[in-house]
Amino acid sequence: MKQFLQDDKADPLSSTSNTKKSGLGKKLILSFLLGAFATCAFAQSNGPDSTGRYRAKHLRTWSVGAFGGLLTPHTLFWSNKNNDYRTPTETFGYGVFVKKQIIPAFGFQVDWMRGEVKGIRAQTPLGITAGSSYKTTFGYAANFTAHYTFVNFKMHDEFGLIGPYIKSGIGYSNFKPEAVNSGNTEPGYREAFIIPAGLGLKIGLWKGINLDMGYTINFMKTDRFDSYDYGNTYDKWSFSHVGLEIALGKKSKHQMSWYNPSARVGNPYDDTALKRAIARLDSLQKEDRARYDRELGDADNDGVANKFDKCPNTPDSVRVDGSGCPLPKFAEDILRDAFNNLEFEFGKANIRNSSYPSLDKLAKLLVDHGYTLKISGHTDAVGSDKFNFKLSKDRAEAVKSYLVSKGANASKIEATGYGEYQPIAPNDTPEGRAKNRRVELTLY
Repeated sequence: MKQFLQDDKADPLSSTSNTKKSGLGKKLILSFLLGAFATCAFAQSNGPDSTGRYRAKHLRTWSVGAFGGLLTPHTLFWSNKNNDYRTPTETFGYGVFVKKQIIPAFGFQVDWMRGEVKGIRAQTPLGITAGSSYKTTFGYAANFTAHYTFVNFKMHDEFGLIGPYIKSGIGYSNFKPEAVNSGNTEPGYREAFIIPAGLGLKIGLWKGINLDMGYTINFMKTDRFDSYDYGNTYDKWSFSHVGLEIALGKKSKHQMSWYNPSARVGNPYDDTALKRAIARLDSLQKEDRARYDRELGDADNDGVANKFDKCPNTPDSVRVDGSGCPLPKFAEDILRDAFNNLEFEFGKANIRNSSYPSLDKLAKLLVDHGYTLKISGHTDAVGSDKFNFKLSKDRAEAVKSYLVSKGANASKIEATGYGEYQPIAPNDTPEGRAKNRRVELTLY
């Protein structure tokens, strides 16, 4: 059993197997790469971000906090069958931290913690040592870590509320291991390097106050953290914590860690120059609308634009000519007579002979006074849509053709068919359908 009880004075940096050195070397390289990345980020962040929307002086970059949680030699991502002790237990740990945000997604944190890590049932090549256990008490464990927030939920707002993150770095610890029925029972504290790596979730509670939850695995640069040297791997332990983070600085400022540059990029209305351009366009649109209302609008609703209306403010019940002035009484009588006497053969566009005298008077009115006439054909809802539309159009064209044959100017007569789509009465009664079968005449 001598190999399990030997002293490890040279262990912290040199007295290790090749396997252990290789594993720690990879972790150190990762930490150095993260540190190099953070240094570059810091060098490039002295000023506005890539969008030019903010400077660090406008945001809070320093914060402090406290945390507490569960310490255990058990880890979620590695099997415990190769641990020095087979059965982990949970104990309480606590600590404080200081954090400096470099850019919205990246920052450095220094934390200090205390607590105890415990385990039972030491393993040997022959099995489990009965009644064996250990307790390692921290004098301190201090870590320097880089934190990367890979997304800020509530992305379309300038400042987020929920931010998952990952972290890694390097640390150093002072600890006192004590073993029962296993390990090295020499009293006193030992020291070793730590490689922490973990993930977490930050939630904004109030402006400048955040809830921080995380899980960290701490890889020790020693196999005597538990006072026991078994197997060919270094010791490790994990810490699940919950804590509060408080931003330092003026309360009127937001935390840089919640800032979303992408939200500013995605929201063009945050650009001052663009805001001015949009305001200018709105002003021009209002001017154009006012000009249109003055010139091409129809204030008295008589069908003649204000610009061409020589008789503004004509009452709604008065018919007007093309200049917007009231039609003479005789013109109104002729138009009304033509409408009341206009009849067609059933289901056809043939005008009945009884309609000709009133249409002759209408044609003469158009020739003598140069009026413009709109003819609108309508039907009831009996029959197919296609048939009704064609019939309404054909009847309007028939009236136009007759008036042109009597000398009216074809260019001043518009003939349009609307089918059954503009009823003036319900189509479910004979009386309503009779009203809907009509050809309207509008004189301008």
